[in-house]
Amino acid sequence: MAILSYSELKKGTQVIYSNQPHEIIEASSMFKGRGHSVLQVKLKNLITGNIVQKTFHPSDTAEEAQISKINAKFLYTHRDKFFFSEENNPGNRFNLLKEQIGPAVKFLKPNQIIEEIIFENKIINISLPIKIQLKISQAPPGIKGGRSQSGNKIIVLETGAEISVPLFIKEGDTIEINTEKGEYVRRTGKGK
Repeated sequence: MAILSYSELKKGTQVIYSNQPHEIIEASSMFKGRGHSVLQVKLKNLITGNIVQKTFHPSDTAEEAQISKINAKFLYTHRDKFFFSEENNPGNRFNLLKEQIGPAVKFLKPNQIIEEIIFENKIINISLPIKIQLKISQAPPGIKGGRSQSGNKIIVLETGAEISVPLFIKEGDTIEINTEKGEYVRRTGKGK
């Protein structure tokens, strides 16, 4: 296991914190008086999805988490359990609970390719691509109101997730979504 110094801690780095693997999702240096600096980080627990804040000082070190990722395919869901298989080996299946996956669960659709996250030879979670394309299954008509604010409406995606989109988006359109933020990015295809 590699030991990381203060200067090697940045966004995207995976470390061991409280004996569990975490990923740094945000890191910012703060300078205190007389040239002393600290690193404020937000750590995402890769097993539970919980986010914690920690402050690192220049003398601090962290143990690097040995994480590996393998492509997998989402198969189906049954009562808060989500079933997956390795992409090239459909017989090698595994499942995760809704709580383990976190908010990204609302963007999973059958046969979607994702990455399984492996720590100490155990599958601990999955990772979706940052941007995915989904079809809109329900969209109310866009009603033009006052133009002092941008017009948005709530639509339902093919996975059942609800997100806010601009008024010009219609039922049947395909849109791109940022899975980290859960937000609309752009329209990629028009419906009929």
